[in-house]
Amino acid sequence: MNLRLFNTLTRRVEPFAPLDPSAPTMYLCGPTVYNYVHIGNARGPVVFDVLAALLRRRFGGLRYARNITDVDDKINNAAREAGVPIGQITDRFTAAYREEMAALGVVPQELQPKATDHIPQIVAMIERLIESGHAYAAEGHVLFSVGSFSEYGKLSRRDPDDMLAGARVEVAPYKRDPGDFVLWKPSTDDLPGWDSPWGRGRPGWHIECSAMAEAHLGDTIDIHAGGIDLQFPHHENEVAQSECAHGGKPFARFWLHNGMLVFGGAKMSKSVGNVERIHDLLAKHPAEALRLALLSAHYRQPLDWTPALIEQSVRTLDRLYGTLRDLADVDAAPAIPATIEDALDDDLNTPQALAELARIAGDARKAEGPARREAKAAVLGAGLALGLLQQAPEAWFARGASEDDDTRIQALIDERIAAKAARDFARADAIRQQLADEGVLLEDTPQGVRWKRA
Repeated sequence: MNLRLFNTLTRRVEPFAPLDPSAPTMYLCGPTVYNYVHIGNARGPVVFDVLAALLRRRFGGLRYARNITDVDDKINNAAREAGVPIGQITDRFTAAYREEMAALGVVPQELQPKATDHIPQIVAMIERLIESGHAYAAEGHVLFSVGSFSEYGKLSRRDPDDMLAGARVEVAPYKRDPGDFVLWKPSTDDLPGWDSPWGRGRPGWHIECSAMAEAHLGDTIDIHAGGIDLQFPHHENEVAQSECAHGGKPFARFWLHNGMLVFGGAKMSKSVGNVERIHDLLAKHPAEALRLALLSAHYRQPLDWTPALIEQSVRTLDRLYGTLRDLADVDAAPAIPATIEDALDDDLNTPQALAELARIAGDARKAEGPARREAKAAVLGAGLALGLLQQAPEAWFARGASEDDDTRIQALIDERIAAKAARDFARADAIRQQLADEGVLLEDTPQGVRWKRA
């Protein structure tokens, strides 16, 4: 099966083939680094990390860029509140973001451009837009003229009134049209700024991504990815300014959008306050379980983020690592099964791939003789394709070996004793198996239940 992806631009699943067969290009909108990011911000990087690995396997190379937005009013406000230089905020949270992504198994992108390193490119793109009649300067600002681009709205397919409402644009006296958006804005002495033909100022958010994509990936890129919440206005504005700056050339051939995380019945959002920061989650849960949870639903669908989902992901990894531990005597290199590749070729169907991984692991537990080597290779390969099972089983089961973990184990043992007393043998057996999957062995003795780690 060839790779097929749902293209938001056309609203259909299409066969994917890159412009350059030896090196597809992909751009992912990255974070604005003014604080720790929440787990919803990790869904795109994790999901598209699986896609990036698939593209590297399939085509032998990839030019993948994920930007850092390090100039923004939110950053300015955070620095002002903390009473520190802006660079101190951006450096700290850029480093934190990279550490968190690494913990979640996200392979560093080939390109990680920062907005502040591309001011000359941003200014040059704005100048081209002005020269071609698609932008205008007014009172120290430069604005994109939405009316100059007849295809504005083709990505989000919104009517003009909806777009104006959705953009939450400032209706300023210097705008020719209320929907026009800022490419450059003036900076006061206490704000970051750069010299430009329009005075000292800083770029608008949308133009940053267009300029960075152009600088590193060219006028037309194969895939542009990001959260569905960015489809409008950010991605719509990227399309408009990029295609106008490039003489009408397509900006991105495929647009991929991941769905939002839902927490407590509402979209996870800092503005709502129903967020769980990756920084905090990593202190409480295995990073690999968080990655598995983020892959558990199809990327285009909403994902209900709950403690139960994390716990289930931990239990799933207990079983998978338990299988690998049982095959510890077998020497095998990862071999990605065709059924896993087929699932990922089907618009990155990670739920199907995870179901296949469970089936493959189940077969591996039953394998005997020479078949055990092939079975282990398939389990490792399936995990590799999803960025899972990349540590030794001993390391997985040694996690959290602490007083708190001992208390949890004892609580499960007590629950098992109570289940046996109530003749709920199914529950008692399930607890024994759960603990065995974690590497905890039980021994029933006349003096009570003893346990030890394998």
